[in-house]
Amino acid sequence: MRRTVFFVSESTGITAETLGHSLLSQFDTLDFEQVYMPYINTVLRAEALTQRMQEAADRDGLRPIVFATMLNNEIRTIIKGGNCFYLELFEVFVEPLSVELGVPPSRKSGRSHAITKPSSYTKRIEAINFAMANDDGVRPDNFHRADVVLIGVSRSGKTPTCLYLAMHYGLRSANYPITEEDFERGDVPQLVWDCRHKVFALTIDPQRLQLIREERRPGSDYASVSRCHEDIRHAQLIFKRLQVPVLNTTTQSIEEIASQINKILTDNLEGRSGPLVERP
Repeated sequence: MRRTVFFVSESTGITAETLGHSLLSQFDTLDFEQVYMPYINTVLRAEALTQRMQEAADRDGLRPIVFATMLNNEIRTIIKGGNCFYLELFEVFVEPLSVELGVPPSRKSGRSHAITKPSSYTKRIEAINFAMANDDGVRPDNFHRADVVLIGVSRSGKTPTCLYLAMHYGLRSANYPITEEDFERGDVPQLVWDCRHKVFALTIDPQRLQLIREERRPGSDYASVSRCHEDIRHAQLIFKRLQVPVLNTTTQSIEEIASQINKILTDNLEGRSGPLVERP
């Protein structure tokens, strides 16, 4: 059974999509066709959306679900009047929060992703540029400038995690791929050791690694099961030598891994520690 879901907003729709995905993840036995509908900010667009919702209802035999962040009452009324199960995400929280704070909401759309703090936005842009310029170990001499350095075997998730850390936390992130030379020496370069206090290791199940590598280089020795097992085994020995936190990317998303790294860094700054990581 398929159910169509619309993520609707007057602005970017990022909030509606993010919260909607979180809620839908609790119903993983169902099949959802997800439709992203940002900038529904005119009556004409709202009316066109109701037509699309009716088409989805006719096709599926069930009314679509709508996750929305609509502050304009007129446009909201049009969409709610369509054939759908409508969930207004802001409505649940804004009014109670207004009562508690004692001030009315501004009801301006797009505020959650607007550039309200230019310095914070600039920091994130700089962090993204740093992550891109220091990817895949091309500038180990820059590791001392990084907030975090990720190490791991090829295709263990270092690059996307670095970019996520930069985009969402403004952290200058670099990464170093453990190479055949490192495996032979049983160690990583001195520049990695010099910043060991901010190094995090990423590991992954060999079977999962084999599937990822097979997509990149089908039928190669690089993607073989035996090679993946050997790479992970050698990497674990290096992690143990370094005594750095190890995070497993096999079943955890980039968002989860990045959140754990950020928490560990924050806890270290505040003199706390938490049981979030594996130890090699």
